[in-house]
Amino acid sequence: MPESITDPTSTATPSSGRGSGLDRYFHVTERGSTISTEVRAGITTFLTMAYIIFVNPSILSNAIDVEGAFPQLLTVTCLAAAFGTLVMALWANLPFALAPGLGLNAYFAFTVVGGLGYSWQTALGAVFVSGLLFLVISLTGLRQWILEAIPLYLKHAITAGIGAFLAIIGFAGAGLIGDSPDTLVTRGDWTSPTLWLAVGGVVLAGALLARRVKGALVIAIVAVTVVAMVSGLEVYPGADGPVAFPGFTDGVVGFTWPSDLVGALDIPAALGTGVLSVVFTFLFVDFFDTAGTLIGLTDKAGMMDEDGTIDAPMPAFAADGLATSVGAVLGTSSTTTYIESAAGVEEGGRTGLASLVVGGLFLLAMVFAPLASVIPEVATAPVLVVIGAMMMTSVTKIDWTDVTQSVPAFLAIVGMPFTYSITDGISLGIIAHVAIMTLAGRVREIRPVMAILAVLVAWRFFVLG
Repeated sequence: MPESITDPTSTATPSSGRGSGLDRYFHVTERGSTISTEVRAGITTFLTMAYIIFVNPSILSNAIDVEGAFPQLLTVTCLAAAFGTLVMALWANLPFALAPGLGLNAYFAFTVVGGLGYSWQTALGAVFVSGLLFLVISLTGLRQWILEAIPLYLKHAITAGIGAFLAIIGFAGAGLIGDSPDTLVTRGDWTSPTLWLAVGGVVLAGALLARRVKGALVIAIVAVTVVAMVSGLEVYPGADGPVAFPGFTDGVVGFTWPSDLVGALDIPAALGTGVLSVVFTFLFVDFFDTAGTLIGLTDKAGMMDEDGTIDAPMPAFAADGLATSVGAVLGTSSTTTYIESAAGVEEGGRTGLASLVVGGLFLLAMVFAPLASVIPEVATAPVLVVIGAMMMTSVTKIDWTDVTQSVPAFLAIVGMPFTYSITDGISLGIIAHVAIMTLAGRVREIRPVMAILAVLVAWRFFVLG
């Protein structure tokens, strides 16, 4: 297990070990890594989550009605991602990246603004307030109480559930599955060359990992991207559907300052009584998404001890709260830790140096966005499937013969991909744990914090909807 990083001050000052300044500052050698490994891990993480640079603006532009919304939101997305990831790198010293979260941005655009009728400025204010509350939770003992209250078996289930969640995202991106009005989900068009390109990416990534080739995941992403570009396969988003690689018709450099978005949030309106439920939803989903992701990633990185204590210190959570509030000031929805960071962890990333690389690449992407658009979803989907498979090893640490463990664990694992939500999967596991233990006559074994969490998640389901 790598050096403990529970004390945040230990990650913010150089160690006395030998090596370069980067090595000492990030404790690279002490955690069994190398600078080249961290750089490679950072590139891998960035490539797997670069899609958010374009997806986030496309979603939020449905709610934020200003002229030139898309390019402004693209800049804001990169700035928020870079800020949060750099905080994670320089303060928490963890190889995890942040960006505006999928799901939360859809809730912002289609529910808060589109459905409830609040202005996008008020919605940004609600995001800002939720970020501050998240920061308060992070800086107090409440964060640790919650993490320690979650049973060890459920933490392992969360890790496996995140793996399943990554896999279903990869399956959808590869075209292996599609939606169905009769069966909800069905297989995709298995005659499509695009699908078999993605399958080839899965095989290539798996083979390279089996042969312990350095940069296996990056090689797989680049290989699939090159084939997609030169073959003319229609894998890039277009106005009327997928198109072949369109080339750089507008050049590779472009930058738009988000003058209509920065500082546009309306905090007083967000503190109104009717908006508090929106604030709570932003906070609840963001916290549990972050908690679940950090549990899964630290478990995958070998940073969880036998008692379930994870090396995710206060700064890891504080980075999320800070990034959410700063992102709201810039003009985007909640910023959160990304499960795609597992790709960098699989490449060997163990320190904040990997996150430093990711943050730097987001800043570059803000100016060279057309280059980032070269990576199609079909190239990153195979990596997500492979990483999902690797994270499923955590199920071996669950006692499946004990029903009080197996049922809540199973609900958490399958709940994440089936509901397409980390938070909902964790919520199902928490409710099932408390209910089954209570009815089994083992109430005294339930930690009070878990009982409170069960009430809160049930309240979110039945009251907030």
